[in-house]
Amino acid sequence: MTDLTPYLAGAATAELEDWGPLAEAAGEEMATAGLTLWKDGDQEVGVWECTPGPSYWTLETHEFVQILAGRMTVTPDGGEPAEIGAGDTAVFPRGWAGTWQIHETIRKVYVIFE
Repeated sequence: MTDLTPYLAGAATAELEDWGPLAEAAGEEMATAGLTLWKDGDQEVGVWECTPGPSYWTLETHEFVQILAGRMTVTPDGGEPAEIGAGDTAVFPRGWAGTWQIHETIRKVYVIFE
């Protein structure tokens, strides 16, 4: 079995690559950075960071997130808002659509799967 301790310990402080402005931004430009740890087709695991602002998402795959830093309010179309922040986990199923209002720069570990 592979020892995952170095990855788990480093996700919160890993040096990220500049991924440019967020395409889903619904207001002013939002900067993103990330690090892809594993990818196989449409499935992916990595670390992602984004500066504050509103964005709108329509997901074509499932996504699991573990928030490492920051906080945001997520509001599904036609649903109630929920605040998630450091230490929280969430699953966004395929087809989920709604807004992410990032209040403080978010850093998350993400798993995109089918």
